[in-house]
Amino acid sequence: MSIEKKKYECSALPKGWQREEVIRKSGLSAGKVDVYYYSPNGKKFRSKPQLARYLGDALDLATFDFRSGKINSLLLRKNKKQRGTQFDYSRGVRNDASLVPPIRQTASIFKQPVTVYKTQEGKVKTDFKHGPQEKPKQLFWEKRLEGLRACDLDGLEFNAMELPRALRAVGPHVGEETLLQSVATALHVSTQPVTGQTGSRSALEKNPGVFLNPDQPLVQAVSVADEDIKRQEERVSVARKKLQDALRRLLT
Repeated sequence: MSIEKKKYECSALPKGWQREEVIRKSGLSAGKVDVYYYSPNGKKFRSKPQLARYLGDALDLATFDFRSGKINSLLLRKNKKQRGTQFDYSRGVRNDASLVPPIRQTASIFKQPVTVYKTQEGKVKTDFKHGPQEKPKQLFWEKRLEGLRACDLDGLEFNAMELPRALRAVGPHVGEETLLQSVATALHVSTQPVTGQTGSRSALEKNPGVFLNPDQPLVQAVSVADEDIKRQEERVSVARKKLQDALRRLLT
């Protein structure tokens, strides 16, 4: 295999270093160029890692292009950019008040020498432990529904519903109409059990802004016994029978 050698001094390396190009003239690898470097004492280097190990800290080869024997401008700009983004640890330490040692000072206003300690300023931290906060609910919002009545197709108002006597409204100026709207809304919208207001009636009348629970309807706490459930089941059974009779007469 015939080859051609070119050897000259490399300006990117210290004085005395030479770069050699070996051009292959024949064979399957004809035209390929092999690059080697020679130290001033004649030692041969075949790769950049081998060259870097030999030079060590004497020369930074981060921007050195082994193939061309020159400094790569693209690598040089990239290296400068990386150096610019590095954190200045010495500056950060000086600005951190918690790491500044105490200073011994003596002044005329002090009767004896004192030691001054610099403390780090407190910062307000947002507490996300409880998660997103819900908007507060307005008290007695049901009063906005007063005076509104349901109507049929002819525009005639339906008769008002009669609530059981056990359901008693609580709160200042809360009537049966507002009580019905409050209970109906709680049954349809609330995702928690409807228990009513557990506070005393006198406390709710005197200071509702403190003792009133906005998540419960404006009704005094009611306890439902087994007898109440049985009576309600009987009423539902009677109503279903009446409905079946009405449908049977309608179909016949």
